[in-house]
Amino acid sequence: MAWYPGAVKMELQPESDQQPAIRPTQFIVHSIVAPWTARRTYEYWRDSTNLESHFGVDYEGTVGQYIGTETRADANAGANRRADGTGAVSAETASNTKGSDPWNAKQVEDLIAIGAWLYKQHGIPLRICRSHSDPGFGYHSMFSQWSTSGTACPGAARIKQFTELVFPGIVARATETQPTEEDPMAGMTPHDIYDAVWKTDAISGPADAADHKTNPTWQAQSILKDIQARVRANTAAEAAQTAAITALAKLVGSGVDTDVVVAAVREEIRDAVVKVSVDINGQEA
Repeated sequence: MAWYPGAVKMELQPESDQQPAIRPTQFIVHSIVAPWTARRTYEYWRDSTNLESHFGVDYEGTVGQYIGTETRADANAGANRRADGTGAVSAETASNTKGSDPWNAKQVEDLIAIGAWLYKQHGIPLRICRSHSDPGFGYHSMFSQWSTSGTACPGAARIKQFTELVFPGIVARATETQPTEEDPMAGMTPHDIYDAVWKTDAISGPADAADHKTNPTWQAQSILKDIQARVRANTAAEAAQTAAITALAKLVGSGVDTDVVVAAVREEIRDAVVKVSVDINGQEA
């Protein structure tokens, strides 16, 4: 069973479970000849008759659905369910007690929305029915096979609206294309992206920077350069410390004087720093 997401579900039982399945090929609109709400229409189907429609559309803009659209409803006589399993989906609409008033704007909108959904959900073709069994869209009095005793439903004013407003509205709604979202990256070059990422001056700068008070935010590329400089300095300092410790360890207990020790340590530090510079930069600094 299919349930229209724009409707309030008011499921009729036992009809919803016991009536046979259909393959929906038509949508037929009616007037119920009463100014009823969708809820009151449901209560009438439930309590007072063995007939029912799939939908009820009231003046206030509420759509009630009473049976899934893939189950037979009994508002269309010979169109309810045919021998081949096809059948019509029906919608009763609130009206005055003579069935002579036009649909109001909310009812027109609801019928258009239901029709467009039926096209998308069940593939009901976007044409007015050409015969009583022809797939498409129609109104109750269009063919005698859709009424056991003849009917003027849904009334002259609404038949005119069906032709001029409702059916064209269903076609337009069913075939409208959704607007595509504009690609925010359209037309951007790799250089534009680089500038946007690395040259946007919006990152908090290091608190120990000399100009932090006057230049509190930096570009990402400046942050990266600062990190690189700090890493190189730390690497050089680590190498110098390691060299000094190694040199001192070699001279412990050798009896050499202080000047020799200092000279040896300085030599080791110089060689270590040069090696670090070569490893990082590819050349002596």
